[in-house]
Amino acid sequence: MTQPQTSSARPSFIFNSAFFLFLILLTAANLRSPITATGPVLADICATFGLSASAAGLLNFIPLFLFAAVAPVASWVGNKAGLEKSLWVAVCLITLGSVVRVTPYASGLWAGTVILSTGIAAANVLLPPLIKRDFKHHTAKYIGLFASTMAITASLASGIAVPLQHVSGFGWKLSLGIWIVPALIATVAWLPLLKNAQPRELPHQQAASGRLRSPWKSMLGWQVSLFMALQSMVFYTLIDWFTPYASSHGISQESAGWMLFAYQAVAIVANLVCMSALKKYRDQRGISFIASLAIFTGLAGLLVFPALPLLWLVIAGLGAGASMVICLSLFNLRATDHRQAAALSGMAQCVGYGVAALGPLVFGMLHEVSHGWTVPLIVLTAVNALQLVIAPLAGRARQIG
Repeated sequence: MTQPQTSSARPSFIFNSAFFLFLILLTAANLRSPITATGPVLADICATFGLSASAAGLLNFIPLFLFAAVAPVASWVGNKAGLEKSLWVAVCLITLGSVVRVTPYASGLWAGTVILSTGIAAANVLLPPLIKRDFKHHTAKYIGLFASTMAITASLASGIAVPLQHVSGFGWKLSLGIWIVPALIATVAWLPLLKNAQPRELPHQQAASGRLRSPWKSMLGWQVSLFMALQSMVFYTLIDWFTPYASSHGISQESAGWMLFAYQAVAIVANLVCMSALKKYRDQRGISFIASLAIFTGLAGLLVFPALPLLWLVIAGLGAGASMVICLSLFNLRATDHRQAAALSGMAQCVGYGVAALGPLVFGMLHEVSHGWTVPLIVLTAVNALQLVIAPLAGRARQIG
């Protein structure tokens, strides 16, 4: 196979689509599990290091804050240094952070969380444009499988976190440390790509990309970003606060962990349905609205009928899974080329996770002030109602230009 001469050609180092898919899915397996494994064992982490409730809230806040702060930088670095090299560095950071986080020091917990969150933030931004660049005719398929893998591993991490801490003397360190393994495998798997990475674009190609409109100056770019923000806020708020909510209704910590497993596992079904729908329909307004409505229904159910938490989590999980696939697809569908896709991905994740980071923080404050769950759930449901308005706007079949 000859060396590609343009950014749209498939790189010669990718021997077949199966190998590329393996790399995507392996990387995706590391982009949520280190975070979702923390929630079910957070109380035990706090007990080990004597962390206060405020410190625990800050620990949950750090990943989302860094997802937002690092996103624009990752987009710029990816376009300058190359997507493959930037992704490998991101995976290295995830591996390093995962190791540091389980050292027997409180400083390691904080430093490791910062390092691995930085790596995840960068990979979040860089993978969608890589898919658009090399597999533009299979974007929906690869994005769907990418999102499904994140959902599978994220749900698995939540579900096994509590059981794992009881199988040995390592406790919660095993619950978090086990995710070092896929991160290390991914670090090694990306190495062959670095030697034959696709060359950077020629000056005239960079100039052509430079003439494309910045998503920061586009109303459509802001609509996609807000859609990302609103669905992410609900997802991470439920991940962080469902266990305390369930405990107040007489549900054990382990049962709550498995309910969170179900919340994320059903997203796989939504991923596959969305993957099929996105390939069939040029317009995403309808599917975006339905996904948002499912989240709204789940939140309203937790508020009005708290005796059926698993049912409402499943409904909300279907909407969350669909919304994530739609968001990842919109980064590519609303962009003209992979460089603009990287810019939109960086913007949407900067705005999206910046807003989402406030969700768990504000939810916790409202819970503390109101001494209950009614007020915070009303506010979270109202925020999701805004997603019902934004979804059809972001879903219109248009490009930034």
